[in-house]
Amino acid sequence: MRSILLIGVNRFGSLLAKQFHAQGHEILAVDRDEERINAVLPYVTDAQIGDSTNEAFLRSLGVESFDLCVVTIGGDFQSSLETTSLLKELGGRFVVSRAEREVQAKFLLRNGADDVINPVQQIAEWAAIRYASEHILDYIKLDEEHAIFEVPVPQDWWGRSIAQLDIRRRYGVNIMAVKEDGRMNLSVTPDIVLNRDKTMLVLGKRTAIQKCFRL
Repeated sequence: MRSILLIGVNRFGSLLAKQFHAQGHEILAVDRDEERINAVLPYVTDAQIGDSTNEAFLRSLGVESFDLCVVTIGGDFQSSLETTSLLKELGGRFVVSRAEREVQAKFLLRNGADDVINPVQQIAEWAAIRYASEHILDYIKLDEEHAIFEVPVPQDWWGRSIAQLDIRRRYGVNIMAVKEDGRMNLSVTPDIVLNRDKTMLVLGKRTAIQKCFRL
C-alpha cells in the first residue's frame, strides 16, 4: 500500500482515484472544485478543497510524506506547471504530471516532474497498434524499441513445443507467459505444447516480434 497525493480530480483524475482505491492505496485528493471533491469522496482516504498553486496550502498537506504525487490538472497548463514545480521544491519524492501535448511534457520534466503521462497520446498509440492487425490482442510499450505483445499461436505452430520452435534464438523473442481460457501460466517451460486455444505474451524488440509473427 502506498500513500498518494492526487491533485486534480477531473474526469481522468477521478478515474485514477478509483483505480488507486481498488488497489488498496491511501489517497489524499485535492481540487479547487467542491463538486468534484464530493464526487470522488467514496474512493479516497481524505480530500481537500484548495489551490495547489498556493505554496502555503500545498505545504500544509505534508507533501514530503507521500510516496507518490500525481498532478492531473487539465485545461490549465500554467497551474499544472506551477503545482509540479512546487511539489518538487517542497520535497515530493516522485512527481508524475499529466501533459496534453509534447511541448507540455518537456516543460513539466524541466520543472520538477519525475515522469509525465499523456493519456490521449498513449491510448491512441495503443489503439493504432492493437487494431491495425487482427493478430494483436494486447500491447504494452516498454521503451522506443521494446514491447510486450499478446498474440495468438500461429497455425503452423500448433502441436509444437516451445523448445521445438526456439524463437528466442531465431528471432530474439521471449515467450513470457501462455494464456488459455483466461488463465495465465507464467511458468513457461520448453516442453509446453502450443495449440489454437492458447495465446502468448511475448517480449522483445518490436521489429523482431513483427517479423516473427508477421504482424
